[in-house]
Amino acid sequence: MKRNIGNLVIILCVVLTVAVWLVFPPVDDGRDHFLRVYAGEVIGSVNIVLMATALFLSTRPKWAEKYFGGLDRMYITHRRVATTAFLLIFVHVLTVPITLSGWKLGNYLAVIAFTGIVSTILVSLAPRIAFLNKLTGGTYDGWKNLKKYIGIFFIIAYIHALTVPHPLDAFIAINWVQVFFIVGAVSYLYTEVFGRFFKKFVPYTVEAVRHPNPSTTEVTLRAKKDPIKKQRAGQFLFVRFPGERTLNESHPFTISSAPHEDVLRVTVKASGDFTRDLFHNLKPGMDAVIEGAYGMFDYKTGGRKQIWIAGGIGLTPFLAFLREMDGNPERDIDLYYTVRHKEEALFLDEIEAAAKRNPRLKPHIRFSATDGSLNAGDILKNAGGHAADHDIYICGPFPMVQAFERKFRAAGIPAGNIHYEEFNFR
Repeated sequence: MKRNIGNLVIILCVVLTVAVWLVFPPVDDGRDHFLRVYAGEVIGSVNIVLMATALFLSTRPKWAEKYFGGLDRMYITHRRVATTAFLLIFVHVLTVPITLSGWKLGNYLAVIAFTGIVSTILVSLAPRIAFLNKLTGGTYDGWKNLKKYIGIFFIIAYIHALTVPHPLDAFIAINWVQVFFIVGAVSYLYTEVFGRFFKKFVPYTVEAVRHPNPSTTEVTLRAKKDPIKKQRAGQFLFVRFPGERTLNESHPFTISSAPHEDVLRVTVKASGDFTRDLFHNLKPGMDAVIEGAYGMFDYKTGGRKQIWIAGGIGLTPFLAFLREMDGNPERDIDLYYTVRHKEEALFLDEIEAAAKRNPRLKPHIRFSATDGSLNAGDILKNAGGHAADHDIYICGPFPMVQAFERKFRAAGIPAGNIHYEEFNFR
């Protein structure tokens, strides 16, 4: 239940915003279209609340993860809140009566805010639209830089609400909304300006770079001074490498080292522009900037019987699990690791060594090109045909994760026993 508190709080804030406007309504001053203006103000206020919430979630507060079920699900909430705000902007514009005569500062600010917010959110929701793609140069870094302006347009939108001609007399409602404006503005300034002063970003050095196969890079990172706060096995971090222009973008990667190690390791598959550049250009001695750790993908929260399913590079959190084990596991674990070809497999010797140290760990390696695709039926059969008392941890391509989740739910396994991260948020 705790993981739903964050979403419930957001819904409550929206409901209370509408309630404040209804309980403390503005005085009808006899103007034309008073009800339309009133409705438009309510919708605009809800929009401020939603945008402030989205800006707050963008700060990635670690303390709030447990109330959403992890940063990955916090990002999903962020996306849904931003999408709702985006749609409500159009409802607000269509509701408020608009005249072309007698425009004041607030009207021009409304146009600026509307254009800026709609353009920025559209790029986030539909990055492949050609004319929008030109705004970012077609790059991830360009997309991130464009998103930085959303807070400025949010502030302009609020100033528009204060400077629009003949505002409604609703002192209590306006002050209630002002609280959310402050939250949103402070969140934006923290993300873009002041975060660096709160030890949000920690300097590291690239200690070693190796390539366990022709498409994968394992990076070893050592803190220059104080390391990031103690992490749990299975978490992820954000990292960028400021010494190389193409690598000076913050990207999330799972930590594949154990928490007790004095270094951080990430294992990265070259599958996009950034990761391909990392494969070819990252060198020992380069600077790194770390943010984290985040995530709640933790086998220790599960029961005594567990099934781990790793697809491709999705092995990384399970590597951290294996490296953390001390040889006396308290759980019976079946680890299923599937890749297309044998040469794509990572750390097979380490998996075998972990199985020897931990007799209750049973690895099952599947090469789909020769053995056929791994499926839920095989896993359930190995579990005795019934796995409702197992906790299942899945990490890999999101379509694979979704397919396994559907099959396991259909087989009667409770949703609470199926654990995965929404890696598509990355």
